[in-house]
Amino acid sequence: MHRCVSLLFLLVFTTSQSVSACTNLLVTKGASTDGSTMITYTCDGVFHPHLRRQAAQDYPAGDSVEILDWYGKSYGFIPQVKHTYAWVGYINEHQLAISETTFGGREELKNPDGMLHYKDLIQLALERAKTAREAVDVMTSLVEKHGYRSLGESISIADKQEIWILEIIGTGPGGKGAVWVAVKVPDGYISAHANKARIGTFSLKDSKNCLYSKNVISFAKKKGYYDKKSKKPFLFNEAYCPTTPKNNRYADTRVWSIFRRAAPSKKLSPDYHRSVEGAKPYPLWIKPDKKISLADVFSLMRDHYEGTDFDMTKGVDAGPYGSPNRWRPLSWTHDSVEYIWERPISTQQTGFSFVSQSRAHLPDGVGGVLWYGLDETYFTCYVPLYCSINELPESFTKGEITKFSWESGWWIFNHVANLANLKYSYMKPEIMAVQREMENHFFALQPAIEKTAKALAKTDPALMAKFLTDYSVTHGERVVKRWRELGEYLMTKYNDGYIRDKDNKVQEKGYPKEWIERVLKERPDQFKLKEQKEKALESELVD
Repeated sequence: MHRCVSLLFLLVFTTSQSVSACTNLLVTKGASTDGSTMITYTCDGVFHPHLRRQAAQDYPAGDSVEILDWYGKSYGFIPQVKHTYAWVGYINEHQLAISETTFGGREELKNPDGMLHYKDLIQLALERAKTAREAVDVMTSLVEKHGYRSLGESISIADKQEIWILEIIGTGPGGKGAVWVAVKVPDGYISAHANKARIGTFSLKDSKNCLYSKNVISFAKKKGYYDKKSKKPFLFNEAYCPTTPKNNRYADTRVWSIFRRAAPSKKLSPDYHRSVEGAKPYPLWIKPDKKISLADVFSLMRDHYEGTDFDMTKGVDAGPYGSPNRWRPLSWTHDSVEYIWERPISTQQTGFSFVSQSRAHLPDGVGGVLWYGLDETYFTCYVPLYCSINELPESFTKGEITKFSWESGWWIFNHVANLANLKYSYMKPEIMAVQREMENHFFALQPAIEKTAKALAKTDPALMAKFLTDYSVTHGERVVKRWRELGEYLMTKYNDGYIRDKDNKVQEKGYPKEWIERVLKERPDQFKLKEQKEKALESELVD
């Protein structure tokens, strides 16, 4: 007998485009206001997400797991364990949460014959590990035996006490195992990564806080990625994911913006992400100026570099209504010069995102929460899904990217976000007001809900799970219903470029003065009335 690792872990891809543009923020227990460990995930790409869950299961001796790729191709089988843990999205019943970003790195190190993709490693770790350290062991031991098929990955792993970062890359076609290093984020600190390897130097003698593959340095020497004679320290990130102006801009700007907001006292310079010669890389972790709350994490993931020189709501590229969205491709060439749009933390191409909460002071079924958001982070509403729930909001599990559907929660959130592009500066405060209303409602309810659930955990764990399931599912669907109403309201109020006031009267608001001035500077005569053109000509003749 055997079972399959799901054809796709938690996503439904209906295009050939892969997910490779993501952001993770990691907040340790000592850096949070309530003793939570928290990690985030923005999963950016062209796909329609389906939220998944799986119950804990027991298996007979000799059972196996079939490994499938995104499209159902089989890569073979690995032995099954006797018992697997339940998971909801990217968090399991023991409050272990995992997220990732793809750093890619050296393309020649991808092994097409390796069995395990990063999606397989994440799912298998959630099923087989209780702690972050165990998850590192599960993932690295599996690739050692069965091979690694992905490009370079940075994987965030949080349990109730610790957060680890695992960075891993293959050894090339026909190679065995993988090259990797894992470090524990010091308590009281935060870290971040966004599609670029972040671990530089690491200890070879501190196994409590750092683990690594035996070949991590020797393989780099063999391939010519590192020369010991240079007397420079070995840096994992520079060996396996060398810095370039493009990945500085693409990845480090996101890290910089999270850090500069969490620790403004450090006055981190933008020079490194602008590739200024001699600028120092940003540290792997920093201590925030003050402890970070769950609401702060939501805010940090809603970022277009507002208030900086790179503010995407400003400039002619933001259009008349200050839209931070830039349409792909992100880079282009003009007159043989390459250009690239800014890549914000909050991008319209996000399929889903989450913020995980893991708390040692609460029973596992209560302490682990996946705050799940559909579509882009800026206009989503994070819904609390407890790790012990045994059902999901149905609208989070339906739909496909090739066909709009009111039954799909993702399409409803996507609908509102796309409407905002019509008059962004007007619609933004209205959408965010509803967002604040809903999320503040969840924040206010959380202590009472968890007090009841904690009491039930002592007397009737099954009833606790049912109670939290009802709460999560009901409120997930309530949020989707509210967003559909919001979309209908916005369509009516801003129809055809007009704006209806509180008395339902149509108002003509036109364009902002600054934008009009730019239009007239580019085409000063085109929009003048004929009579005014003639008067201007007469004036020139008289002069």
